Amino acid sequence: MKHAGAAALDGIEDLLATLRGYPLKERSRGTFYRGSSAFLHFHEDPAGMFADLKVKGDFERFRVSTRAERAAFMREVARELAQPVARSRDTRRAG
Repeated sequence: MKHAGAAALDGIEDLLATLRGYPLKERSRGTFYRGSSAFLHFHEDPAGMFADLKVKGDFERFRVSTRAERAAFMREVARELAQPVARSRDTRRAG
């Protein structure tokens, strides 16, 4: 499954516009960060459009081809954004 190209992202521009209203940084079109950590991005596939959203520190894939799927996805985004930002799992110590 490849990352969504410009034409595929054009098809979900309404969803992207909604996401731009949240406290996220869009580093490239359709790729959003929360703070310095990747938070969500999109894939295109013959089966439809999909979003990878970081949920509790791990990416989960959501189908976002229909209005109902997008509404369910946005509920997940809002739920995740309501949680505190997870601390980095980096356990290295400055020495």
